[in-house]
Amino acid sequence: MAHKELGPNKALFLVFGVFLAAYFIPFDSLWVSRALIEAFSMLGEYARDHVLLCLVPAMFIAGAITVFLNQRAVIRYLGPRAPKLVAYGVAAVSGAILAVCSCTVLPLFKGIYKKGAGLGPAVSFLYSGPAVNILAIVLSYKIFGWQIGVARMIGAVLFSILIGMIMQMLFRKEDEERLSDERMFRYDGGKEGRTLGQMIVYMISMIGILVFVNWASSKGGSTAWDLIFRYKYLITAAFALLLLFSLIRWFSKEDIRIWGIATRDFSLQILPYLFGGVLIAGFLLGRPGHDALIPTKWVASLVGGNSLSSNLIAAVSGAFMYFATLTEVPIVQGLLGSGMGQGPALALLLAGPSLSLPSMLVIGGELGAKKTIVYVLLVVVLSTTAGLLFGAVAG
Repeated sequence: MAHKELGPNKALFLVFGVFLAAYFIPFDSLWVSRALIEAFSMLGEYARDHVLLCLVPAMFIAGAITVFLNQRAVIRYLGPRAPKLVAYGVAAVSGAILAVCSCTVLPLFKGIYKKGAGLGPAVSFLYSGPAVNILAIVLSYKIFGWQIGVARMIGAVLFSILIGMIMQMLFRKEDEERLSDERMFRYDGGKEGRTLGQMIVYMISMIGILVFVNWASSKGGSTAWDLIFRYKYLITAAFALLLLFSLIRWFSKEDIRIWGIATRDFSLQILPYLFGGVLIAGFLLGRPGHDALIPTKWVASLVGGNSLSSNLIAAVSGAFMYFATLTEVPIVQGLLGSGMGQGPALALLLAGPSLSLPSMLVIGGELGAKKTIVYVLLVVVLSTTAGLLFGAVAG
């Protein structure tokens, strides 16, 4: 797996940026000190709550996708020439099943993208993973009312497809060139000897671990959902035993070694960007309920009513903040209590879960600055537009 080296000019620019920050930031200021504490507190919280249970399983799944998944199958169902209904349907449904946060979806996105998925379906999956979260939509319906719940559900599914199709249309030529090169990279680790059914069991066991170990409580919103939450570790253990069985029966030591190397490479590519992004996001915006450099009351004061500016600020704020799975619901609930308008609330719910500053850094490392900027703009513009329209209808 190729690793992009940092050029000397970029490295010098980075060092110069660190120098300027060290020279001009007033570290003795109480305001800045609080922001620094929030930055490292957020990084610590992220490491405790998301790395081991979310990112590590996702890294192993991404490594397995890269090494073992049949490339022709990926191209057939998610490639740029796949039937649009199939490609974008698979991407949107996969996101709804996984229900992961904006950072956990990144290694999975990189895995299918490197394996031959078209840019459009891959980006559709990238958006849908965090945005088309069934429990989050149900909680939105329960806490904010049916109007926001339905609007969020329709907007999330529609945007996942629309953003992917626009990205595919804008960068079709580059994507076809990428795939013509990507087809040369195939797994050469020896004779496979695994059936389709065995590969399905192997992949489902890992996906089951990722989904159920991170299963969140609905806090009384759904009896069935909370029943699964009560026994989530037993269910996770069952999937772990299934994974162990598949590895012992169907994989050689060489297969497992290559899988480990692929997982390691994904980790080295993603984690530095994520940790750096979490630090910056914590420094600027802090954790939910904690102020950092930019106080929460400033954001709340700017998102009242249903003007273009309030919806745009809500969408941009959501895009840069980091939301762990389901945390956007209580945050928006608090902002609504502080005077946030209905339209900006929807704009934040549509932009926030699918993007964050850490995820932007990782996406930029994979897709490049131009594609990443277009993706972020599409999310922000569509979320702002949806907020404006919803605010006008909901009053």
